[in-house]
Amino acid sequence: MDPLTVKRRLTCILAADAVGYSQQMGQDEENTIRVLSAHRAVIDGIITFHGGRVISTAGDSVLAEFSSVVEAVRCAVEIQEALKTRNDALPDKSKMYFRVGVNLGDVVVKNDDLLGDGVNVAARLEPLAEIRSPASSIWVFRISASRPSRTSRGRYACIACPASQRRNDRRLRYRRSARANP
Repeated sequence: MDPLTVKRRLTCILAADAVGYSQQMGQDEENTIRVLSAHRAVIDGIITFHGGRVISTAGDSVLAEFSSVVEAVRCAVEIQEALKTRNDALPDKSKMYFRVGVNLGDVVVKNDDLLGDGVNVAARLEPLAEIRSPASSIWVFRISASRPSRTSRGRYACIACPASQRRNDRRLRYRRSARANP
């Protein structure tokens, strides 16, 4: 890519991935695909409702872009709530949980795809999240915490802080919210 033609923008990225998907596929492919399809329809609808755009999918993972940090966090929390309701109605062997990470960062735009560190950080946050409790970068946490809402207050936590922030703000360093639901 020619550096003069590279397009960049600041955006909020949501990364979601099913927990134990490969194991479930090994046990019952058809049922796993059926449950994944139903869960993905719910996830995609919630993303759209909150003004997001699905930018990439691969098997059991979803990457979505939001222009609003607050809406991305609301979306992440709502996804977890909706999937909990769906999973409660399924037998244990069919339950499928998702981990969700949310990051605000600079991305490189290439056609309809987004690349770069902003996307990579969201993808790295996702496996650090607890099931049913989305994780975010400190930037997302601070922006959304300043705008509490019914769906986001205390339902997720900042778990990844840049080294410079860890020195200045020890109370957020690698801590989960006391009110977050595991």
